[in-house]
Amino acid sequence: MIIRAHSRTLFAIAYGILQNREEAEDIVQDSLVKAWKTRWRVRDPEKFPAWLATVARHKAHDVCRKRRTVSLPEQLTETIEPERTNRSALDQRLHSALATLPELHRAALTLRYFEEMDYRSIENTLGLTNGALRGILGRGLASMRKQLRPALVSKD
Repeated sequence: MIIRAHSRTLFAIAYGILQNREEAEDIVQDSLVKAWKTRWRVRDPEKFPAWLATVARHKAHDVCRKRRTVSLPEQLTETIEPERTNRSALDQRLHSALATLPELHRAALTLRYFEEMDYRSIENTLGLTNGALRGILGRGLASMRKQLRPALVSKD
């Protein structure tokens, strides 16, 4: 039950931070294991999704920190992440623009537009009010438009 209810959301959060499918899947698995082992810590069941999302965010940031200390040769990186090299130029710009956003904006946009979650689910997952979520989505979209406008104009 927990796995079905939360795995897509956790994946979206982890992928938004890491931009790597395999690492994001590992984060989902690790987060769910931690949730099971420490489920007694969450006293209010309504706060469980937000707590679980926080666990996933922290684990993803841990992976980012480790990634900075271990630098792979460029050729090896290209063989590990073939999907990045196969993206169209516009798709690459979209992901680059998304990567520049603050973590919360990136997570909210990923959940809303890539995972197609409704506002209430995102609010519960990220522990936000409706007004805060709308503001975050608005600012995130404005930033994305500003960054992508030159790419979109040159396409026409």
